[in-house]
Amino acid sequence: MSIDYKSAGVNIEKGYEAVQRIKKDVESTHGPEVLGGLGGFSGLFAPDISGMSQPVLVSGTDGVGTKLKLAFALNRHDSIGIDCVAMCVNDVVCTGARPLFFLDYIATGALEPEQIQGIVSGIAEGCRQSNVALIGGETAEMPGFYLKGEYDVAGFTVGLVDRPNLIDGTAVKSGDAIIGLASSGVHSNGFSLIRKLFPEDRWKERFQSSSLGETLLTPTRIYVKPVLHLLQKIKVHGIAHITGGGFIENIPRAFQASFKATIKKDSWPKHEIFNLIQSTSGLNDQEMFNTFNMGIGMVLIVAENQVQKTIDVMKAMNLEGYLIGSVDVRSVDEESLCFV
Repeated sequence: MSIDYKSAGVNIEKGYEAVQRIKKDVESTHGPEVLGGLGGFSGLFAPDISGMSQPVLVSGTDGVGTKLKLAFALNRHDSIGIDCVAMCVNDVVCTGARPLFFLDYIATGALEPEQIQGIVSGIAEGCRQSNVALIGGETAEMPGFYLKGEYDVAGFTVGLVDRPNLIDGTAVKSGDAIIGLASSGVHSNGFSLIRKLFPEDRWKERFQSSSLGETLLTPTRIYVKPVLHLLQKIKVHGIAHITGGGFIENIPRAFQASFKATIKKDSWPKHEIFNLIQSTSGLNDQEMFNTFNMGIGMVLIVAENQVQKTIDVMKAMNLEGYLIGSVDVRSVDEESLCFV
């Protein structure tokens, strides 16, 4: 009796079915810059560099982490796709670059076409939210490597910025204002701790207008369109994406070591989910701000006289912005971020 690929756990026919299921979502993200379609050995993209003096490519890659465990348990996979895109494009836009295209990698033990369709539909939605073309990806079926129904997903994006417009923190100066942009919730960080605090048997508990699990699964907000729109209006000196490491690790990455950020902790409304996490865990404020976004998913550093304009532009893009702090000169023995 012969042993074929299918008996070893790899179902090629389901792979073909998955491709057909995702084709419409993938093509919905394509514009004239995309050359070719599904089925090639690589994705082709012809960027428009007209008007640029020194085009610079900016890349980013990331995954979703253990937030995937909630997707498995709740059998909801589209929001995870949005997370995957968000974690990549939000990093790239911190340089002032416009993300151009996105590729994904999905690995699973046994390919389930409906599940793949859900993941990719979310990825396509994330791409549409950020005006990014989904030009390729890889679905790997790896029998015996993942538990039944489980998978991993990662993404990769490339953006473009003209070097004179590159945001690298060198324009930041003492007296600049720090504007915080509202997050949609926990986003995609801290879930190893969250899952320890809230076991799976609690995820169906009622929390505000939804369940705890659905609240935690809320996808990461994508800031690309509002930020790129703002860059056409004012000069932004620095941008930080608040991901793993929270405020304490990420905000100082947006300016030089000679400065510090002073953050006013009560200057924006807090999500109730962070109050629940803190009361359950017993973490102090320092530990919370070093792990979670605390309701602020991205910060912008602008001149003091541009604060109101920045907030107004964000509001016109249906995004709340708050003046949460300032940039000051840092002495040798001071931390790069402090709270008041």
